[in-house]
Amino acid sequence: MIDNFDAPDGPSIVSITDRVKLTPLGSGVGSVHFLGDRAFFVGAEETIAIVTADGEITRTETHFGAILCAASDGKRIVTGGDDGKLIAIDAKGETSTIATDAKRRWIDNVALHGDGTVAWSAGKTAFVRNPKGEEKTFEVPSTVGGLAFAPKGLRLAIAHYGGVTLWFPNMAANPEFLEWAGSHLAVMFSPDNKFLVTAMHEPAMHGWRLADNRHMRMSGYPGRVRSMSWSAGGKGLATSGADSVIVWPFTSKDGPMGKEPAMLAPMPARVAVVACHPKNDIMAVGYSDGTVLMVRLEDGAEILVRRTGGAPVSGLAWNAKGTLLAFGSEDGDAGILEM
Repeated sequence: MIDNFDAPDGPSIVSITDRVKLTPLGSGVGSVHFLGDRAFFVGAEETIAIVTADGEITRTETHFGAILCAASDGKRIVTGGDDGKLIAIDAKGETSTIATDAKRRWIDNVALHGDGTVAWSAGKTAFVRNPKGEEKTFEVPSTVGGLAFAPKGLRLAIAHYGGVTLWFPNMAANPEFLEWAGSHLAVMFSPDNKFLVTAMHEPAMHGWRLADNRHMRMSGYPGRVRSMSWSAGGKGLATSGADSVIVWPFTSKDGPMGKEPAMLAPMPARVAVVACHPKNDIMAVGYSDGTVLMVRLEDGAEILVRRTGGAPVSGLAWNAKGTLLAFGSEDGDAGILEM
């Protein structure tokens, strides 16, 4: 593990750009995921590029058209497309079709549960399929904005206009509704299952403490929050949407209520993507000007991974061991750093 972080007020940022294995992909990157020690760069359309740590590239065709969403549980990646298909990709790069929407509607959200259950959405309808192939559906009042499984139990959060619906697919009980005005476009549970957080269409986030559904307002962003990542152990939630990484504290039973967030790694460009290290209090940050930094959460110390220049960073991911970091950009530039 790299540990020679410079002090945030030091004369210069430590650079390890020469240690990055550059792998230009030739087409834009939508997101990045690791299966084992291979990085899977999900393209904006049709193709996934699979890259080894030494830069060898293979490609897998998936959808006939745009890839609209992707999620990974470390064992497989599941993607949804505007062809109405939900496709799984395994660690060998082999694909299989999980579902095809009967009306050929866009599959624009997907989430994976640790037991192999998969959820996806088309329009106002959320679908859940368990490992046995049993499928259930639930319709919310407006188009689904985001999906997330709780870390404990089989409970699915469905974000939509006006709030979030919490649905237990295996129970007959009525779903629980968490109300908050506005359009909710992404949703996440905290790793300890105590909080639920959404990113909104407006430049703000909202949250609920699940024990009593108390509201948590997280506002003040200059732009929309498009990327969120929990730090190791769930102590903080790192977010994009500003020219610094905004990190909300979740160490107390009240979460961020009444507390100011940390503002780390300020740059002249907007933060585009954040990805916290799986084991240590470090995060990777990609900016709209192409810069990639590693930042220590404790004091904001920085290491330069990719220099300024080029298209916005659109994907960042660590492997499960935290020994590899992959990044990709909107113009197809990509790289892998071995720690």
